[in-house]
Amino acid sequence: MVEAQSWTTRRSSNPRLETTVDIPNTPTGEVRYGTSSNIFTSLSITSLVSPTILTAIIIASWYLSNIGVLLLNKYLLSFYGFRFPIFLTMLHMISCTVYSLIAIRWFQIVPFQQISSTKQLMKILALSAIFCFSVVCGNTSLRYLPVSFNQAIGATTPFFTAIFAFLITCKKESGEVYLALMPVVFGIVLASNSEPLFHLFGFIMCVGSTAGRALKSVVQGLLLTSESEKLHSMNLLLYMAPIAALILLPFSLYIEGNVFGKTLEKVKGDVFMVFLLIGNATVAYLVNLTNFLVTKHTSALTLQVLGNAKAAVAAVVSVLIFKNPVTVMGICGFAVTIMGVVLYSEARKRCKVTVH
Repeated sequence: MVEAQSWTTRRSSNPRLETTVDIPNTPTGEVRYGTSSNIFTSLSITSLVSPTILTAIIIASWYLSNIGVLLLNKYLLSFYGFRFPIFLTMLHMISCTVYSLIAIRWFQIVPFQQISSTKQLMKILALSAIFCFSVVCGNTSLRYLPVSFNQAIGATTPFFTAIFAFLITCKKESGEVYLALMPVVFGIVLASNSEPLFHLFGFIMCVGSTAGRALKSVVQGLLLTSESEKLHSMNLLLYMAPIAALILLPFSLYIEGNVFGKTLEKVKGDVFMVFLLIGNATVAYLVNLTNFLVTKHTSALTLQVLGNAKAAVAAVVSVLIFKNPVTVMGICGFAVTIMGVVLYSEARKRCKVTVH
């Protein structure tokens, strides 16, 4: 029987890297999943494409999906007139449910894991609630803030993870690690003060999303700790996504009104919206799939490095597409924040080496 592994699942619609999770060494595919046959091994993709080219394609797909979902969300919520971030998030969750079923039960990209107890189900329910909060806040913030500023705030995830780890688990980091967090906070303060399109509600929503993502990381490490309860990230998504959709449905109907009727009216006036919503929801799932594939073909550490660069790339691309104004001070603040994240990652790495 293949031993289940626990990996961090990233949030589907506004995915920013959670750089504070303790990352195990990435074993080979044979060790993780055994030699069981699935559609990918049957097609012998690696024999048709060299491993280097395949890895490059996967990394490129990761960048395209992560940046693509941000830009599509921003376009829908701010420019296209689709003012329903909760309903949009619910569509993402439904998409993740359907695609996860297909990927796991049909394509067998990972072994299917069943929920073993009511206790485990309740833990997944708690994670799903935090997941909902984080994703909805992130999508809502995109309606009011430019993607570049949204990404700058999202880069402060390590700061919130350190706070929650201390408050919930009383885990203390070294002085070097806490010192590395200072430029993370200073950079975002600098960027906020000079952001031409600053919106207080959007800022609060974005901070809430970042804090929620950090909280989920810490809580997940606490709740799913025993070997019998550990779930692979793709299996965890399979269970969390439908629960999240059910949680979001009443909130969407209450806050956003007759959202189904309003969406149908918009579709009647513009059929292209159907393809836009389906494409957006599909890309939201691809974010999770490419996270898994990058980790499988490289390592979780590589995913961290890519994530540090992704925020800057997404910011530059969004400015080029949406033409939102930026200031020199804002760029400097963003750069300081990214530098702080890199220093933080290096400081944690050195601390782990010292401990071991």
